[in-house]
Amino acid sequence: MVLKKIELLNFRLHKHTSLNFSEKINLIVGGNGQGKTSILESIYYLCTTKNLNLASESDVIMFGEQFFDIKGEFVDKTTNLARIFYDLEKNKKNFFIDGKQIIKNAEIIGKLPIVSLTQGDQAITHGSPADRRRFIDSVISQTSHAYLEILLEYNKTLRQRTALLSQIKEFRNQNLFDQLEAWTEALIISGAEIIKQRISFVKNFQSYLSQAYKNIVVDFEEPKIVYSTIIEEETTNIPQKFLEELRYRREDELRRGVNLVGPHRDDFIFSINGLELKRFGSQGEHKTFQIALRFAQFFYIKDKLGKTPIFLMDDIFGELDSYRAGRISKYLPLIGQAFITMTDLTRIEELNLTDESTLIKIYHGTATTT
Repeated sequence: MVLKKIELLNFRLHKHTSLNFSEKINLIVGGNGQGKTSILESIYYLCTTKNLNLASESDVIMFGEQFFDIKGEFVDKTTNLARIFYDLEKNKKNFFIDGKQIIKNAEIIGKLPIVSLTQGDQAITHGSPADRRRFIDSVISQTSHAYLEILLEYNKTLRQRTALLSQIKEFRNQNLFDQLEAWTEALIISGAEIIKQRISFVKNFQSYLSQAYKNIVVDFEEPKIVYSTIIEEETTNIPQKFLEELRYRREDELRRGVNLVGPHRDDFIFSINGLELKRFGSQGEHKTFQIALRFAQFFYIKDKLGKTPIFLMDDIFGELDSYRAGRISKYLPLIGQAFITMTDLTRIEELNLTDESTLIKIYHGTATTT
């Protein structure tokens, strides 16, 4: 899949920016605060309906304006015109594909596959279990709409059960206990399926991670992901184990008024050569692991969907030594269309740009192409 062109209106510093892109590397260069990352944000918006940096829609409208509008032309086997329009007064975001409004955001996930490598990825290896679950769930959701639907259903059930536990804690009404049993059954059904699919994903994803790591680091280092959940063995009856854990923690849940068991409590443990990354990894090892995760995600999605994702890389070369930067540059020809931001051109030689590449310079929201 390729993004041929994009048009921005009132998006951050971009009053009106139109750009045509290369099918290979698109290098976007500009100083801090000039609007280069906004280009990546807009692309991510079109592919996911969400902001790359988790900002709210009202935060990305140009100061003094009442709306922003993003349009993009994607080409795969067919051409798709995607658009996001946000109205500040109504506080409403509308998404369109080929002029047809998409009501449910979940419908777009995976249709325009995308992978982003940003400085915020440090949270995946350094951060909380929620950060790692978010990463894993996003990869699976782009390749499996069924998983996404189950995940949405589980989160809805989780909210209902949490509210009920809170009421029971306060009122201890018998009727509430009867309702709790129904929500517990629903939680087990969707939660067990999430665990099952995560187990399968980690097993399949491991080879992609190992291959990506070897392409970035020549020296032999073996990365690994271990899924930490209530299930100790793959052959365990997951729903039964889930039910047993809920019964075991029942009094704690009632006393505290919160859900204490389920895939929303799970973690993914990253390690290199048997040593846990979060506890023993250096900054360089963390950065390498984060990059390997994103390249692994790229090839995993490509194989599962039969589509080549768009790859966004936000100012990562400034944080890498020459060795890792060189290894990644040699890796880039293996992927499709890439958008790479840099603050200046001092390390441009490391990218091995060709005549097929496009250089875009950004200054205070104005783009020039060379």
